[in-house]
Amino acid sequence: MNPLRSSLYWRLLLGFCLANLVVLFVGGALAQRFIEYSTAVEIDWPALASDARDAYQSGGEPALQAWSQAQRHEGIEATLFEHGRPLSPFRLYGPIQRDLPNLLGAGHDLLMQPRPGLYLAVQAVSGSDGRSFQLVAMSRSHTRLRQHTRQRIELTVQAVLSLLLVGGIGWWIARSVARPVAALRATTQRMAAGELSARVHWRGRSRRDELAQLAGDFDAMAERIEALVAHDRGVLQDLSHELRSPLARLQLILDFAERSASPAEAAGYFRQAEQEIARLDRLTGEMLALSRLEGGLPGMQADVVDLAALVRDVAARATLEAGARHIQLKVRADAEAPVAGNAQLLERAVDNVLGNAIKFGAPGTAVELVLAPMDHGEVELTVRDHGPGVPEPELAMLFRPFFRGSNAAHADGLGLGLGIVQRVVQVHGGSVRAANAPGGGLEVTLRLPLTRTDRRTV
Repeated sequence: MNPLRSSLYWRLLLGFCLANLVVLFVGGALAQRFIEYSTAVEIDWPALASDARDAYQSGGEPALQAWSQAQRHEGIEATLFEHGRPLSPFRLYGPIQRDLPNLLGAGHDLLMQPRPGLYLAVQAVSGSDGRSFQLVAMSRSHTRLRQHTRQRIELTVQAVLSLLLVGGIGWWIARSVARPVAALRATTQRMAAGELSARVHWRGRSRRDELAQLAGDFDAMAERIEALVAHDRGVLQDLSHELRSPLARLQLILDFAERSASPAEAAGYFRQAEQEIARLDRLTGEMLALSRLEGGLPGMQADVVDLAALVRDVAARATLEAGARHIQLKVRADAEAPVAGNAQLLERAVDNVLGNAIKFGAPGTAVELVLAPMDHGEVELTVRDHGPGVPEPELAMLFRPFFRGSNAAHADGLGLGLGIVQRVVQVHGGSVRAANAPGGGLEVTLRLPLTRTDRRTV
């Protein structure tokens, strides 16, 4: 994943940038105010002027320049003026340079603040020989501080402020990250304890970052796990219920075979036992197939399948079974119907529907298979028999696993065929419905989306 597209990354970046900007501006201002108001050593401007005069008179301009350099280290830019001319090099703030002649000509001492954070002093002083000088001094503080002391104070204030701000912003970010993580952990623990209905429910919050997406994905996974576990429990319950009867019959048959008086009598019981074993094998196979489909196993390879050709092939294989029951198969599937799906699963679905129609169709009637394109890029397969149909209250339960309607009491079957059909159709993005046809019989309709792609994954 590209971190530049991560909202969490941008939150962290903006948070720390904001902290740095606040430290830069607020820290500097606080450091200046701290220097202004917390240092008790104020500058004695008259004494400073006397020191400058003494340095000049004792050593001339070089001595005054050395004295100015020493003051500069303490944060003060100062020198002596005589007749409006500096006696040593002196740097002034631009606007002050223009106003300096007027300030010197005022004839009295001045202490002013031309702009916030800058002080300017003009102090008159007389030499021992009667010469008149004026001290011009400029400082960023009204207190006497050495430059390195000032820097230490500023760095200390900024460091403390930086720690406080970064700590506060870091706490806020850590809290915003830890809350969904803690919710995920608590939900995971509840699920591990057996509460499969536990959910994070973070998708309804205002956040839309990766952690919120993770919580949403976790809830989707939890719903899937709960559905799979519920399904597996249902399959086990249904299977245990359905296996009880054939196992009991098989045990009874084997008991009769053991008590048979002759091999011929025992052989009859053994043939019945083989039939029950075949029934158990068929039941187990159908249950496993239904379980795999309802489990939604990912990654099943899907090709473009011509549903029309598949329907014709299934009908051709069912001809013998239909003939044995004196039922005619009428197939109308001429136009190609490309469907993206698994050919074996689709074949199983069509075979189950057709087998069900043949099983319940009345002898001497026909089973009709009609494949026709529909609107919105879909194709519809209708399989209609002319049997007894299904009572209206039972239509809604027809696709439920192990459901056998009242008309199926005398027909062989497990009640799984149409359940498998429904799941196969759903896996392929379609739908299936059953209805009683006008004039009698049941009509099962499968609707699937057509495709123009070459390969897909179901």
